[in-house]
Amino acid sequence: MTEEFLNLNQARQMVEEYLQHEGDTHATQDILNSNAIPRLKGYTVRPGKVSDSIFGGKGAYVKKGGERVEFENPPLLARDGIPLRIMVRTDRISTHDINRGSIPFKDQILALNHNFMRRMLAPYIGTSQLDISGLEDNAVAIVAEELVQLGFENVMRAYMAKSTTSTSLYQHYLKGERSFCGHPLPEGLIANGPLPYLMDTPSTKSEEHDESLAPEEMFRRGICTPEQYIPARNGALAAFGAVSVFLRNKGLIAVDTKTEHGVSRKGRIVAQDEIWTMDSSRFWLEQDYNAQRQLLERGEIAELNPKSYSKEFARGFSEGERGYNPEQRIAIAVRYIEGIQHLLGRRFVPDMSPRDSRVISGLQTIVENIGNN
Repeated sequence: MTEEFLNLNQARQMVEEYLQHEGDTHATQDILNSNAIPRLKGYTVRPGKVSDSIFGGKGAYVKKGGERVEFENPPLLARDGIPLRIMVRTDRISTHDINRGSIPFKDQILALNHNFMRRMLAPYIGTSQLDISGLEDNAVAIVAEELVQLGFENVMRAYMAKSTTSTSLYQHYLKGERSFCGHPLPEGLIANGPLPYLMDTPSTKSEEHDESLAPEEMFRRGICTPEQYIPARNGALAAFGAVSVFLRNKGLIAVDTKTEHGVSRKGRIVAQDEIWTMDSSRFWLEQDYNAQRQLLERGEIAELNPKSYSKEFARGFSEGERGYNPEQRIAIAVRYIEGIQHLLGRRFVPDMSPRDSRVISGLQTIVENIGNN
């Protein structure tokens, strides 16, 4: 018999207990500099919004404030010579390109979310990630083949989700635009209402700002080729269908998602980074959505606002450049716990050990398995 889910009070108590013993955590670069993992001593970490990367060769990133940092690491190879990238998932949360702080258990929850989805969807969109013996699905460190990254995010939308992000279809529609990424938009669409069909709406990836573009415009600018985009899009369409069916059986609606892609050493286009997580996708509670549709049709509410399991919930707390306060951190953590339980159909059981020890353990397990190259 499946153990019952944590209820809201139990989830909140768990989060509060974690916060009481949270302690100080160290950046991934500081952990490497401490020689806690001798194999990785001397590597420069490329920090990201929510994940840090360790890889061989040249790299660069932009610090807060605009300073560009360039580096070159020693090779990082698998035993068979394939170049590797190690990623450390953090508990940071970012909205509107601003780091809002850390959310208890977020790193573990999204790891569980990603690993479940990538296995289910590998037949459709592939995966660059390697399964490592000894790494649990909630491990915050993973390793994958270092791909030649394609310069776009593959964004699939089934609904016009209300959003404050500038690249969203919703924001374009509010401005009166009736074409988005090559798709005609009819009059009468409503916030959080369904689109006429599942739309591919790619967005560029850059250090400056993202931009939603029609595929033909990406081809014209040289961002990718039709031979690269079409298989990525077709795989994402098939994956969306598979996820939609799966989620309906869980009482959830697949709203939208974004995936990134790269080219493997064998020339395959495969998904990389997060796959259908609550940070890269939106999931709505179906029962709540259907009830609100009825209220909207009767004129009892002015707008749909379905219960969402996604980062959009956190965006609602964002103000200027402020980080989240303790009560907001708790509320967001509880929503992530609710979401992962609905997605996986089981009780969330976290690893309560200190984050630094989980990072060190995960990295050590990886380097022991990839050899001494």
